[in-house]
Amino acid sequence: MITATDKKINNILLKNQIVTAEKSDELMGLAAKENKPLIEVLLDKKAVDDMVLLGLIANDVKIPPVAIDKIIPDKKSLELIPEDKAVYYNILPISKISNVLTVAISDPFDVFKLDDIRLRTQCELRPVLTLERHIKSSIKRFYHTEAEEEAQMSEIMDGVAGPELELTEVKDELDENVDLSQIMEEAGESPVIKLVNMLLFKALHEGASDIHIEPYEKRVRVRIRCDGKLKEAFFPPKRLHNAIASRIKIMSGLDISERKLPQDGKFQIKVEGRRIDFRVGVTPTVHGERLVLRLLDSSSLNLKLDDLGFEATALKMFKKAITASYGMVLVSGPTGSGKTTTLYCAIKESFDPEENLITVEDPVEYQLPGIIQVSVNPKQGLTFAAALRSILRQDPDIIMIGEMRDLETSDIGIKAAITGHLVFSTLHTNDSVSTVSRLVDMGIDPFMVSSAILLVVNQRLVRKLCPNCKTPVPDSERPPKERLIALGFKPEECDSATLFKPVGCVKCFGGYKGRAAVYEVLDMSDEIKRMIIKGTSVLDIRDYAINSCGLITIRRGAVLKAIRGETSLEEITKAT
Repeated sequence: MITATDKKINNILLKNQIVTAEKSDELMGLAAKENKPLIEVLLDKKAVDDMVLLGLIANDVKIPPVAIDKIIPDKKSLELIPEDKAVYYNILPISKISNVLTVAISDPFDVFKLDDIRLRTQCELRPVLTLERHIKSSIKRFYHTEAEEEAQMSEIMDGVAGPELELTEVKDELDENVDLSQIMEEAGESPVIKLVNMLLFKALHEGASDIHIEPYEKRVRVRIRCDGKLKEAFFPPKRLHNAIASRIKIMSGLDISERKLPQDGKFQIKVEGRRIDFRVGVTPTVHGERLVLRLLDSSSLNLKLDDLGFEATALKMFKKAITASYGMVLVSGPTGSGKTTTLYCAIKESFDPEENLITVEDPVEYQLPGIIQVSVNPKQGLTFAAALRSILRQDPDIIMIGEMRDLETSDIGIKAAITGHLVFSTLHTNDSVSTVSRLVDMGIDPFMVSSAILLVVNQRLVRKLCPNCKTPVPDSERPPKERLIALGFKPEECDSATLFKPVGCVKCFGGYKGRAAVYEVLDMSDEIKRMIIKGTSVLDIRDYAINSCGLITIRRGAVLKAIRGETSLEEITKAT
């Protein structure tokens, strides 16, 4: 059934030329056929981005939009509207100042609903706009009684008896810098220790890369990052937050009495033969200490270069560069794109026990056997540049620089590459050609850059479709040929390629399971070196590399993975 709200939203889309008249009729027909609100159909079919849709409606009705997931409602406003009424009206009371109640709504066209709320609360209403699905998830989060909270915590504690024993047993194998007596004290009795153990095991079981413990005024939220996306794990009581923070700080060798300054630490456990390092960052906030734990699983270093995701030609070029006798190999990409893993795998594959390999990192994420690793300490004067100067007096054959952040470090690294050392390093740039121009912009002579660099790798991570539940994209949802070509498909691939989309099942996280790297590898040919010395623009060098050297761009690499059914069109757009 088409409602008045559906018609008004449809008019907004047509007025702003978001959909064509033909597409509009199709979506309205689908909403009527499936008996769903038009908004739900729009979002399910990805006909419009949810934030774009929210902005269009808000602009039309002159009601401000809000990101409700970043708002913590006050308790008094929640008490004004019981949970069953909040569900019925699909609203969330946010705050009450004097006699004005701010409420998040999803249907601004239902004036009767607003009148009912006004009469029930005896307040003037200040509506703000968000999406229905966001209100529903927020109602579940914030309408919890203390009894429900205690029951939830009791259930959590009952479920961790097995993992606790296993984790307690491996405490003996923690890093020797950790105070074991403090960690083991009352390990079998403290509910906080059980809770932290459960959290670590949950993160490991789900393949998380990070754990976020976030304090708010009245709540504590724990989220874990899986395949690059944060998802809520649970909400421990606020009264336990300081104890949880202290427990993790003790494990990390940090000062539990210091709550006003940031601290960094680490600890290590072994689970089922795997060594898991946890890097801990503590930041003071207005509502308590926020903790982020980065999980570093050394088993990821067992990957071979062939397993990382390089296209065949690019892999051949990369292997040739990392076995050269001198020169520089650069790996670039945004934070969290897997640059360190790529470098470590390259080092493990190319390392010869007869060579002297030294790394300088901030911090040392994985300890590699047989390799000398130096961790920078700027507070003590041990910067990348200072460490490099010292390393060059240690007769190295191969040097790995964690990151070339400044002119001094870059200059030393470039000169080392020219004078007979093989140098690996990273930079934060958006593509392979920009990496070269970044060094020139820093102040390095273009001739030195072209002489030193052997190869540049740029990379991103894309989520892999779950093989258990992925399904082919039906013809009705398949993007038009022009759109696929704009994404990087070749004309002949647009019709022949079978594309897949995420579905979601018990074995995955929203239709995705794991991540794969996408690589762009720029081999420094003689012509490209001449172009760098001449000061040729980045765009011209890039065009030459694509047309004459067969450079496979990040976007094209992601497209090839989609054609092979490894990832989705949505991931291509997000990652590249």
